[in-house]
Amino acid sequence: MHVNRRTLLGASAAGAAAAVTAAAPAEAKGAKRYSFTVMGTTDLHGNVFNWDYFKDAAYSDAAGNTRGLARVATLVKQVRDERGAENTILIDAGDTIQGTPLAYYYARVDPIAAEGGPVHPMAQAMNAMEYDAVALGNHEFNYGLDTLAKFDAQCEFPILGANVVDAETGRPAFPPYHMQRLRTPCGKDVKVAILGLCTPGVTIWDKAYVEGVLEFPSLESTAAYWVPELKRLGADVVIVSAHSGTSGTSAYDTSTGLGVENASKLVAEQVAGIDAILVGHAHIEIPESRVAGPDGREVVLSEPLCYGQRLTLFDFDLVLERGKWKVESVSASVRNSNTVEEDPHITEILADEHHEVVAYVNQVVGQAAIDLDTAEARYKDAPIIDLITKVQEDTVKAALAGTEHADLPVVSQASPFSRTSLIPQGDVRIKDLSGLYIYDNTLVAKLLTGAQIREYLEYSAQYFVQTAAGAAVTPDAITNAGGRPDYNYDYVSGFTYEIDIAKAPGSRIVNLKHAGADVDDAQRFVFAVNNYRANGGGNFPHVAAAEELWSESIEIRTRIIEWVTAKGALDPAEFASVDWVLTRDGAPVF
Repeated sequence: MHVNRRTLLGASAAGAAAAVTAAAPAEAKGAKRYSFTVMGTTDLHGNVFNWDYFKDAAYSDAAGNTRGLARVATLVKQVRDERGAENTILIDAGDTIQGTPLAYYYARVDPIAAEGGPVHPMAQAMNAMEYDAVALGNHEFNYGLDTLAKFDAQCEFPILGANVVDAETGRPAFPPYHMQRLRTPCGKDVKVAILGLCTPGVTIWDKAYVEGVLEFPSLESTAAYWVPELKRLGADVVIVSAHSGTSGTSAYDTSTGLGVENASKLVAEQVAGIDAILVGHAHIEIPESRVAGPDGREVVLSEPLCYGQRLTLFDFDLVLERGKWKVESVSASVRNSNTVEEDPHITEILADEHHEVVAYVNQVVGQAAIDLDTAEARYKDAPIIDLITKVQEDTVKAALAGTEHADLPVVSQASPFSRTSLIPQGDVRIKDLSGLYIYDNTLVAKLLTGAQIREYLEYSAQYFVQTAAGAAVTPDAITNAGGRPDYNYDYVSGFTYEIDIAKAPGSRIVNLKHAGADVDDAQRFVFAVNNYRANGGGNFPHVAAAEELWSESIEIRTRIIEWVTAKGALDPAEFASVDWVLTRDGAPVF
């Protein structure tokens, strides 16, 4: 069991005195009370500093938000000063080691898993901040189990995953919980249990790494087992750190029995004995939400905004009754990292790593003939997205050369991940190409028929709002139908087609052709697709069940950088074409 050194402070006379003055326990009419605070972060995604490595500038947005653990560290110090460090706990709800070039660099370029490799910057920062426990997120698995194991070994706190189960033994592959003991002035310790849960979507999104090795039972069933066990072990307070949103929905098909992706609220509603849930995964801000548990007690949920933009505070008030601590009240709030400066200690210990990555992403790898951007990519066929599909096509063709499938046509999928990516005319740097493909997806080749491709495109076209011919249109009014994010809208190269948004979903793909001829339903195609989509992400039809011809573990981003480096020049004439167009009754929308 991990014991943070702050846990031991209360054992000393000085610690007890500090608790009296700072913990705010009050005695009234003989009742013994104690208050403590649990601080929480989530979805840090490799953000240590308030720095946008893709733009090589300080991060900023219209809302004035700031990012990074360095600023969160300052907030944490403030709370510890206010409440007394011995009366606080610091936890996280996952997605820690992926998401920025800083995180990527120490996974792939100068990998922590190599013999004699460096200590991951996130481990350094979180160790310095004295985290008490961190739950696993789905992106912890992106770089494989060796990298995750090395990160785990570098952390001075437990990484929790109660529902991350060894497929062979049926037992948790990581510690399921952490029990923190808080000293109180009255001498009766408070035992706080932190239960870590991860979204089952890892089974789909990182199938290549976890299939046959790890299993991910549902959050609800896992919590139903462990919460009573934690109570039996003497937990006075039970907190769940869940890398799983509150919506109750999934980006994949759950009919096969795979658990719900965003199940935090379901856990609160179905499992008795939980006092609070730190929510992650959804990248939204929930300062406080209250859900009625099955025993009638309220469970308090909070999700701080991702990337270190917010810090959640759960404030607990306890009363001692018949020799046992009882939770009287729980409240949640968030603090904004834009109200403080970066902690100079974090800045100092990671300055070298930061500068090394800045130098890496600013390497020039080619020359662009014109500006290429994604500003209109979600509703117009943009050359910059064609670059992705071209790289994927070339990679898959080379991989299948000499095989029985070498003569089949290769088509390719890509999504407009960002609305602000720019590859400027002139020098093309690694940061420009990294900003185009922000996820650590890898490439897969699947075998699909013409009929399946058509259904795939029809599903993708649900992204657009049905809009009558002649009605006024704006990009925002016709996109993201039903809240579908941009990353779940796909181009498919190698075809020409129209998307008629005047038609109902399911009948929008018009004049689908390949090599100038109508697509035959039985014709076979090699489909170059990212692993997220290939494994069921977004719940697109056919692709997850289709025969897999080839796959690799090298990121698509890396393939793009290699392709541009080899070419030296980035000219749309080599990779771009207008393959699809939005129409209404045959007339172009734009």
